[in-house]
Amino acid sequence: MAFNIVLTILVGAFCFQATEALNTNFDAYYSYLWGGDHFSVNPQQSEVQLKFDRSSGAGFRSKSDYGSGLFHIKMKLPSNKSGGIVPNFYLTALPDGESSSKPHFEFDFEFLGSTGKLQTNVYNYESGHREQTFNLWFDPLADFHTYDILWNPSQIVFYIDNIPMREFKSNVPGVSYPNQPMHIEASIWNADWAGTVDWSKAPFFMHYSDFGFNACPGNNMAACSGDNLFWNKYKALTAVEKQKMASYRKNYMTYDYCAQPNTRMKECSYNNV
Repeated sequence: MAFNIVLTILVGAFCFQATEALNTNFDAYYSYLWGGDHFSVNPQQSEVQLKFDRSSGAGFRSKSDYGSGLFHIKMKLPSNKSGGIVPNFYLTALPDGESSSKPHFEFDFEFLGSTGKLQTNVYNYESGHREQTFNLWFDPLADFHTYDILWNPSQIVFYIDNIPMREFKSNVPGVSYPNQPMHIEASIWNADWAGTVDWSKAPFFMHYSDFGFNACPGNNMAACSGDNLFWNKYKALTAVEKQKMASYRKNYMTYDYCAQPNTRMKECSYNNV
């Protein structure tokens, strides 16, 4: 009981700071990126729908680049189950239209189809290959759920419904740390590594809402690193958060690059511990 009370207090305080007085309308922070008529936003600017079929997917991006922040969105997956499609939400330093194979910084939430399996990844100015995959404890097709990425000079943390699922620390010897401005993108497309698309179930409709977030805009990384920005004060997970993260990773993580000898990297001895 005491554990649950402490966790509720910590998460509640974190979320209050992260959402207070934010404009959650789409056009406050985002703009259309690609997809033509496969992209739509409702008149209230409170929900975006991305359509995916054989002809196209769709996507949107933040209007600004950022040097740190607590990035937040709610997602609801297509109701028709299929492998192969990749609904996502991520931060990237790549300019629009650049190939993802180019060395760059990026933090990903990517669904492997609309089956409930979620992959996270970190590109640390290389080709990534830091995948960690989870079978979610809820049905992401049934309703909206919250996905957050905390990025500050001390750590990157992936949260799902306010539960920390993954941490990438900045102070790992011999490992670089993302230090370039990034923007947000969200889209739906398809990839062989996510499975096979069941085209008989197309079209697929991905939904996004709750678009407000807290972040430091611009290209001045030094100005975005100060403790005057509340999200930069979270320099490490608390003991309660670490315990919660360990429990969920044990119960729901199905793949970890750190557990594979051929993909394990230096940071594996420092992160998520």
